[in-house]
Amino acid sequence: MKCCSVLILLALASLSVSPLYAQGTPTSSDAIQRAYNGIKGNIMKAADKMPEDSYSFKPTPEQRDFGGWIAHVADTQVAICSKAAGNPMTSNAGSKTSKADIIAALKTSFDTCDAVYSALTEANSNDSVASFRGNTTRLAALAGNVAHDNECYGTIAVYLRLKGIVPPSTEAAAARGR
Repeated sequence: MKCCSVLILLALASLSVSPLYAQGTPTSSDAIQRAYNGIKGNIMKAADKMPEDSYSFKPTPEQRDFGGWIAHVADTQVAICSKAAGNPMTSNAGSKTSKADIIAALKTSFDTCDAVYSALTEANSNDSVASFRGNTTRLAALAGNVAHDNECYGTIAVYLRLKGIVPPSTEAAAARGR
């Protein structure tokens, strides 16, 4: 799983950074902020697109339901970003069941992360911060958040497709002619 996360992160970094080269070489903090904003948009749009009655949808009984995936993103983001800010907090999104409550928790998690990503600079990107596996750099913790969000979005997109809904990333690619 760790290997897959690293590969996903590298692929994302190459995709998110390439448009920035036209403007000069981006900083690492600029590149991770851009990747974060991209996945943030996809997850928010996906959460909005799924109808309320499908938040309890599970492809099989053993799997997490759609709402559970959105709540998982919210809970994990609060944990990762608050640790990176030096103020560890938890979220209770996983206890929510309505679409409105889960989306509210997701928005709160993005607010928590927005502040941390906005404060990221080249000067503080290598500061030591707490993570789930011990101390790491602030940049690595936030890159891990982007990788986790992308892994979750991959599953979320499949759930949308199983319900006949086009995922936001596919809509965006179609709009760009890809």
